[in-house]
Amino acid sequence: MSTDLAPATDPDVVLVGGGVMSATLASLLGVVAPDWSVTVFESGPAVAGESSGPWNNAGTGHAALCELNYTPAGPDGSVDVTKAVTINEQFAVSRQFWSHLVRSGLTGSPKDFITPVPHVSFVTGEAGRSYMRTRHAAMSAQPVFEGLEHTDDPAVLAGWVPLVMAGRPADQVVAATRSAAGTDVDFGSLTRLLLGAAEDRGVHVHVDQRVTDVERRDDGRWSVTVRDTVSGEERTVRTRFLFVGAGGGALPLLQKAAIPEIRGFGGFPVSGMFLRTTSPELVSAHQAKVYGQAAVGAPPMSVPHLDLRLIDGDHSLLFGPYAGFSPKFLKAGSVFDLPLSIKANNLGSMLGVARTELALTRYLIGELLQSRSARHETLTAFVPLAEQADWDMITAGQRVQVIKRDPATGRGVLQFGTELVVGREGTIAGLLGASPGASTAVSAMLTVLERCFPDRIAAWRPKLQEAIPSYGRRLNEDPALLAEVRADTMQTLELNG
Repeated sequence: MSTDLAPATDPDVVLVGGGVMSATLASLLGVVAPDWSVTVFESGPAVAGESSGPWNNAGTGHAALCELNYTPAGPDGSVDVTKAVTINEQFAVSRQFWSHLVRSGLTGSPKDFITPVPHVSFVTGEAGRSYMRTRHAAMSAQPVFEGLEHTDDPAVLAGWVPLVMAGRPADQVVAATRSAAGTDVDFGSLTRLLLGAAEDRGVHVHVDQRVTDVERRDDGRWSVTVRDTVSGEERTVRTRFLFVGAGGGALPLLQKAAIPEIRGFGGFPVSGMFLRTTSPELVSAHQAKVYGQAAVGAPPMSVPHLDLRLIDGDHSLLFGPYAGFSPKFLKAGSVFDLPLSIKANNLGSMLGVARTELALTRYLIGELLQSRSARHETLTAFVPLAEQADWDMITAGQRVQVIKRDPATGRGVLQFGTELVVGREGTIAGLLGASPGASTAVSAMLTVLERCFPDRIAAWRPKLQEAIPSYGRRLNEDPALLAEVRADTMQTLELNG
């Protein structure tokens, strides 16, 4: 990684942000357009320092195997698995591309960034048990969820999730599903590997370089103003394609680009916190990722989960998330990020969300007022015998939830997910939002290629299909291809245990 801007003059492509999104797009461009010059600008002293950093996210390989908010229940009690199927297929696309890169010589072992970890969904109460039974039936009917196990037997669950079951009342109703196909992903390690491989191909990756302004030139190119965060020196480079993958920093830069497509968009920053333990006894007793249900009236971001993590060769457990509030859009951002993002064109959206998201407001206030003992009580509702002394609080990444204008009503709505914003001429794109973003990064960046370079996709398709065999096809509708892809990725990524 370099701070020297000399090689960055007028590249074909500029990628803003040194996280998993820019790293993925750089890798895809290396497949379809290896002759293009590409430059990455990261404002921090190292890549993967914000949302992609391993301690800044839960590390779940989001495949909808355990996340209950992806399988909502309808008024009649039925469970809709449409979103779950889509997310599972998108994560399968990521795994196929990572497998291709590993076969092509990506440095290091796949175990440096992905490891097998069972994914478990856990509920309590009669309503929860009924929902879980219906959900399992609906998911099991889909090929992508073949092998999903279900139980409401406490004895079986004591074997699946010992920490979660120990100390529970014997008469408490419990139910769960379990998938052995789950994974834990160190997105920081993955990002560093991808950008390291990109540098070997000639991509210029610059750290300590903050993009402060972007402006469209008369010739259709973009002028990108970059400030060295150490020396203060400013330079301007010109590019024909600009991707803003700067996490929470994407919204302000897209606003500075003044593209019509960003009008009406706002952002609501939420800080994430987790309780962490490295106790060997506790870690050895919990070899899974377990997701529960959000409390009644709480937003999807509040879904409690207990995650086995493998980071830099060490195992630990994370429980959370606990929410906090900061007006910063990045952990290393400014307290003025939120107020400066409010513009005349998005004020209505922001005020609309302030009026309609009272449950979120109450949730955040409650989280901010929680004492250490209250946070421990939340943990013991999930892990009954947890001892406060075994756990310490860490601050995770800053998330900026998307606020957008509903075209049907004209009111602002808060969106829990990601949103790709593309300029009408296809010369600029940016990604807003949060989970399950990192897990579905390859699908998101394929969409960038398709929307920004539609005239090239036909020529690129053979290379994309070589790297991603399911590209352009639905795995859930092709069981033979699904089996082939799974066998290949499990072997290549060393996920057989």
